[in-house]
Amino acid sequence: MLYLSHQNLPLAMFLEVGDLGYPAWLGSTTKTVTNAEIKSSLGLGIVRFKDMTAEPSVISVYDYEYRVDTEVITAITVSGGQSDPDHPTSVSFNIGGIPYNVGNVFYPDGDSQLAWVKWRTPAKEQDMVINVSVKGSGSIAKSTVNVKIVDLDKNPPPNPVADDRNNSFSLATVPKRIEKTRADWGVWRPWWKENWVDIGHWERDSWTDSNGKIHKSKYWVSNWVDEGWWEFDLERYYASFSSNMSIKPDSKNPTANGRTMKSGYGINETVTASVSTNQSSAITYPQNAVSYFPEFRYEIYWRLLERIQGGSSPNFEFKKNKYSTYRNRTHFTPIWMPDGIYTVNTWVLDSWTPNGMLSMNLTDSLNIKGSLWDDWHIAPLKP
Repeated sequence: MLYLSHQNLPLAMFLEVGDLGYPAWLGSTTKTVTNAEIKSSLGLGIVRFKDMTAEPSVISVYDYEYRVDTEVITAITVSGGQSDPDHPTSVSFNIGGIPYNVGNVFYPDGDSQLAWVKWRTPAKEQDMVINVSVKGSGSIAKSTVNVKIVDLDKNPPPNPVADDRNNSFSLATVPKRIEKTRADWGVWRPWWKENWVDIGHWERDSWTDSNGKIHKSKYWVSNWVDEGWWEFDLERYYASFSSNMSIKPDSKNPTANGRTMKSGYGINETVTASVSTNQSSAITYPQNAVSYFPEFRYEIYWRLLERIQGGSSPNFEFKKNKYSTYRNRTHFTPIWMPDGIYTVNTWVLDSWTPNGMLSMNLTDSLNIKGSLWDDWHIAPLKP
């Protein structure tokens, strides 16, 4: 029983690396061993288990208001534990019954990562609930995002008429609307930090020379393993938003002089916008612009502009006015508008990033002097 009790059985389990105060076995693995060697080093194993009670994933969500038929971005922040290629985190959005999956969301322990999806809103106003599920760190976290979708094209100004009056009118201050011209975000990129360690062991050997003398020796058998770890680099991204607006007297205004015009005539507007970014796939370019007017105290009625040119540098103009004889892209100033500065306020919006919406609050002005009635003269016909 020698080979069973003093070779096969004790050498079936031993430490290759010393641990918990027990030495590594450096002797032969093919020869019989002594009782003392068995008691000190053999028949021993240590098993380590991964901690399955790791910090669970955490979702931070934000509620959104979107416009109808608009390409938008919905983002959440994921944290908790560490996400790396060995233990990746994935995010699933369910929007209107359609799943959107985002995989390979990585971040170091103690930090977080934005996860986002780009989608198009429905064509009708409604409230929506987006269900979000995150799988990672040995757990599943769930949350919801409440979304309100509104239609800005519901309150165009009524048809102005010649006998309109507003004797109690007073100028209002241009309101401060949401404005954000830059967004910054980052994406964690994991990379493997190699750390090669030789966890080999000693082998013992013996041989007999020609004189019958026994010689003993030992030699090292290498076993190199990579005991490295994941490091993370944060790649930084940005989007910078700029926009301009310009109003001028309508081309059918016969008595306008530069930037001065009489009340009762129309005005035209042009809005330009652009976004510079180093991650174009993660943004949407400006899609909407809405103008507010002093005669309505910058509320009650407004005009949703039409996007004449899309792409990375869109421009917008008034929609064709159904009350215009020539179907011009015009807005008629009220004939009762008092002399002075006439300021239009335009909010340019819906340029979405993982870090929220970019927008600008713009103004431009003309000078009102006189009214359309000043251009009318009534006299009897000559006989």
